Amino acid sequence: MGDDGVDDLLRSAVRAGNAEAVRDLLERGADPDTVGGDGLPVLCQAVAAYDVPVAEALVDGGADPDSVLPDGTTPLWRAVDGGSPAVLSAVLGREPRLRIPEPARERLLALARSRHEAGPVEELRRRTGASGPATTVRVADGEHGWVEQVSLGGLAVRAGHGAVLTSLEWAFRVLTPVGELIARAVGRPDSAHVDWTAVCWTLTERRSFETWSAVVAFRHAPDRARRLFVADHLNTRALLGLRHGHEEKEAGLLALWAAEETDGEVLAKVLEAFAGHDHPDREAVALRHAGHPDPRVRREVPAALGEDEGARTPAARDVLLTLMHDADARVRLGACAACSRDDAQLSEVTRTLLSLTADTDSEVRYDAATALSGSRDRTPAVADALAALLDDDSPLLRLEAAYGLALRDDPRTAGAIERVGPLERDFEEDHRVRALWRWRERNRRPPAEWTLSGVSARPDDPAG
Repeated sequence: MGDDGVDDLLRSAVRAGNAEAVRDLLERGADPDTVGGDGLPVLCQAVAAYDVPVAEALVDGGADPDSVLPDGTTPLWRAVDGGSPAVLSAVLGREPRLRIPEPARERLLALARSRHEAGPVEELRRRTGASGPATTVRVADGEHGWVEQVSLGGLAVRAGHGAVLTSLEWAFRVLTPVGELIARAVGRPDSAHVDWTAVCWTLTERRSFETWSAVVAFRHAPDRARRLFVADHLNTRALLGLRHGHEEKEAGLLALWAAEETDGEVLAKVLEAFAGHDHPDREAVALRHAGHPDPRVRREVPAALGEDEGARTPAARDVLLTLMHDADARVRLGACAACSRDDAQLSEVTRTLLSLTADTDSEVRYDAATALSGSRDRTPAVADALAALLDDDSPLLRLEAAYGLALRDDPRTAGAIERVGPLERDFEEDHRVRALWRWRERNRRPPAEWTLSGVSARPDDPAG
């Protein structure tokens, strides 16, 4: 138990949403189950505010997610009710299947299922009695997902109960049928929606051959959203490097699927997944789609050809050269990446990347700058292009350009560092920032103390 002083500070830190202060106060002895002014543990306040970092800090510090509240609920129950899978993950705690009795687990699952089936608007109408229209906004939930937040009658709830239900089922090791999970995912057919990502992740955790077979069977579904989900799921497995023992079968399946798929977006995702596998006919599979009318498909061809330049046939090299002149900038970038270590193509890669630094899309300019900064081409034209990018509006692009100049020990590097401008402290460990620190140290240029990215560094800073 903490003393009143640190507990008061903890209440203030939770209200302010200061997770760092919360962790510090818990280490100083604050009671993680401190009760707020509403008579509830401060964990409930974090849950109601959808404050994931604070909720996570409290649970990590010992707050009890299962403590029974005056209304018979628990902080975990409220997290389920709130519809945010990110908050649920923060509050769920360790070993929930072993910690929570079966009747309580069933009640939590029933709550999540009923909220998912009813939808947030109907639940808010029931609670508030309001009959007017609800307000819906899109909000980030977790690091990579999004969800709708629905407000009505002074209350708000997030519409992520499908993801909450999926996450709870897996936490309690309830093996929901694959078809039911996929139907849940495609209810909002967006690969960044929390319902989709929760199902995708859960199926990566279920690594049996039976689950894999049930998932890939949906590649024949007439509904393109289900086919897209399967392709996205297989690609997620490949990107994460997850081994499940069916890789050879999966590679063959993807090769056949690529020959049959008619939807451009689904086919692009199939080829992206295929690129993560070894297959004896991978070049033939990739070349078959080099002239596809959908640029999303053509963008996947260079990676699908594989990384071994020495194993490429003349036909593959010719196709990559053609793709370096494609109408789509992303196709050109992919072709350049595939040829970056091919000495015979280096000059053409450089010419293409130089042209892309003037693209109207800032993300394309950034990717071109990244490729040029790490390029083996040390000609003045590359350095000049990087120097020209120091006038770009994007701080990250200016950082990449300065980094490329530092790698070349270009005399314009000192001025480039000054042009980078302030960045968030999150970039303190960025390899480019550290490289610029090292360049400054080697050159011993005054002042003795200098600032980059909001981080002060001396020449003898160990980060260098």
